[in-house]
Amino acid sequence: MNELVIECCTLDDLDLLAALNKQLIEDEQHDNPLNVAGLKERMRGFLETDYRAYKFMAGPAVAGYALVNHSRKPLYLRQFFIGRDSRRNGYGRQAFTKLLEVLNAEAIEVDVLSCNERGRLFWTALGFRERSICMRLSETDKYRTSNGKCPQNTPKIEL
Repeated sequence: MNELVIECCTLDDLDLLAALNKQLIEDEQHDNPLNVAGLKERMRGFLETDYRAYKFMAGPAVAGYALVNHSRKPLYLRQFFIGRDSRRNGYGRQAFTKLLEVLNAEAIEVDVLSCNERGRLFWTALGFRERSICMRLSETDKYRTSNGKCPQNTPKIEL
């Protein structure tokens, strides 16, 4: 395992960040319908406000990234992702530890989708505890299974 280095992202990294964000959305089974081009523009909007993105470098390779809202107190970790090819190497824990150092943060908040069991286990292992439960009612939520899993190819219905 290479030692990770954290680099601040710029607008030149938008293509990379959008591609990684698309993988994150797929992996956590989020219902965000944006394609990579849409995610790129969304990321541009974030970076032109109070958000900063950080990429985790393992040598010359990008192992993952984080997107942090610096206007919230405590800081808000909107996105945190370790690439599929970089997992199971301790990079997640290492990246998060280094990110806290870079941010000089004593506290940070993160949201985890209820159906993202791997994500919940990861954040719990790092010491996070549930603080609140955010609930939403929408047509697509009617199709979640009783065990909280997000099924693939959730049908959409016309009313």
